Amino acid sequence: MTKAIRILKTGGPEVMEYVDVDLPAPGPGEALIRQMACGLNFIDVYFRTGLYAQPLPAGLGMEGAGVVEAVGAGVSHIQPGDRVAYAGRPCGAYAEARVLPADILVKLPDAIGFETAAAMMLQGLTVQYLFRRTFRLQGGETILFHAAAGGVGLIACQWARALGVTMIGTVGSDEKAELAKANGCVHTINYNKENFVERVKEITGGQGVPVVYDSIGKDTFTGSLDCLSPLGMMVSYGSASGPVPPFSLNELASRGSLFITRPSIFSYTAKRDDLEMMAGELFGMVESGKIKIDVNQRYALKDVAQAHRDLESRKTTGSTILIP
Repeated sequence: MTKAIRILKTGGPEVMEYVDVDLPAPGPGEALIRQMACGLNFIDVYFRTGLYAQPLPAGLGMEGAGVVEAVGAGVSHIQPGDRVAYAGRPCGAYAEARVLPADILVKLPDAIGFETAAAMMLQGLTVQYLFRRTFRLQGGETILFHAAAGGVGLIACQWARALGVTMIGTVGSDEKAELAKANGCVHTINYNKENFVERVKEITGGQGVPVVYDSIGKDTFTGSLDCLSPLGMMVSYGSASGPVPPFSLNELASRGSLFITRPSIFSYTAKRDDLEMMAGELFGMVESGKIKIDVNQRYALKDVAQAHRDLESRKTTGSTILIP
């Protein structure tokens, strides 16, 4: 038996139960890993509330790091004893140990610890595909990035700085503004005090930005479109404030023939070669010191409900991990 978090129904943090589960031996293409740390991300809230559907009962959590204990038939890229990390489906990272598809596991470099890995896989791979694949930043651009002091945001601040990109970041407090600036965000906008559209236009001399990275959704969507320069790209990759309501495609035309995309990490990492490339670039950025992963909150796995409450109330900064 091992401990894990399960939900029998969707709802608030109280629906998560800390229970004993039986683990089967890994089948073909699977691996059993003993987890040293698990990551906490806003996508976990989406699955918990039912915004993202999955069959119930179900586990939660999309990333973790640990040691391989056993592998099933046909698994050759990892073996028992390997240090590994992952980000992706199926949900179930909130656990002491788990059996999962081996093809989402990547070997960890010796220089990267388990807690750092668990804190960075989903968020770091997200920044990798946002900056290097969805809208490939070359350096010299000025961009708008919402939630700049969150886990994804702080990695984005550092990655933008390393690329020579001027990042404008929105935050919810003066303290978060200072944190974002310390990590490389050039301009910060406290959305509780300032109109972010007006400030972006002021910073860019009325030109707007070529790309907006928006994980907030409903509350910022229209404003984000208004921040774009003609032929700009709106990257809507999250819905922290709720899903974007239906809108007319004419909204894109009237603002200067804009582009819009709704990317998902699952699509970008679906091919093993792409996952290896993305993880390798992320690991290289961390090993070089260009990106430092700040684990600012740690919770025991059994205290996951409080972790979710803190995340949803915007009390957290940087990355958060659960310790089994």
